[in-house]
Amino acid sequence: MAEIVLNVQVRTGTGTGGARATRRSGLVPGVLYGGKQGPVSIAVRSNEFRKALYTGKLLGHLVTLKNGAESQPVIAKDIQLHPVTDEPVHFDLYRVDAHQLIKIAVPVHFKNHEESPGLKRGGALNIVRHDVELMAPADQIPEELVVDLTGLEIGDTIRISDIALPAGIESAIDRDVVVATVAGSSAQASEDAAADGETAATDAEES
Repeated sequence: MAEIVLNVQVRTGTGTGGARATRRSGLVPGVLYGGKQGPVSIAVRSNEFRKALYTGKLLGHLVTLKNGAESQPVIAKDIQLHPVTDEPVHFDLYRVDAHQLIKIAVPVHFKNHEESPGLKRGGALNIVRHDVELMAPADQIPEELVVDLTGLEIGDTIRISDIALPAGIESAIDRDVVVATVAGSSAQASEDAAADGETAATDAEES
C-alpha cells in the first residue's frame, strides 16, 4: 500500500505560460505519463506537494494519485526544484500497476567504515555509483541498498553482485558493474613501499 496520497486536479493551461499561471495559483504543475492513455497535465497544491516531498518517500516510490473519486498507483520519476529557493516547480508521474516490474534507480549507502582495515590504514572509499538501477515490483521498491564495509582491505572492489538484493528484485544492468573500491592514498602507498624496502633489506642481511 502506498504511503503517500497526492490529490490532483487536471489543468487546462499547458506550456510555459500555463505552468507559471498554475504556480501563481499556489499549485505545482506536473504531467502524468505512461500506460495506455496519453499524457495529462495535472497540478497539486504546493503545501501538499512539499509535505509529500519532505517525507523523502515521494521520488522513486509508489504513490496513490487521487482525482475526485478516482485513484491509481503512480511512480514519481522526476521533480524539478527552483535553483535558488529549492521550491518544487514541476514533476513527472508515471502510471503503473501496483505489482508491475519497473526500472528504478535506488541509492547505495555504506556502513561500518570503522570495521574496514583498509580504511583504518588510510585508504579511501571511492564510490563509483551512488545509485544502482534495479528491476523491482512497484510496491516493493527498496528505499536503499546497504553495503557492509567490514573486513575490506585496500584494493578490494565492491560489485553489484556483492550486494544482497531483496527477493524478487534484480539488477537492471546486464553486467557486474563496480559500485565502489577501497583505494590507497599516496601517503599509504609510500608507507607500503618503505615497509617493503625494509623487509627486502632485512631478508638480504639475514641471507
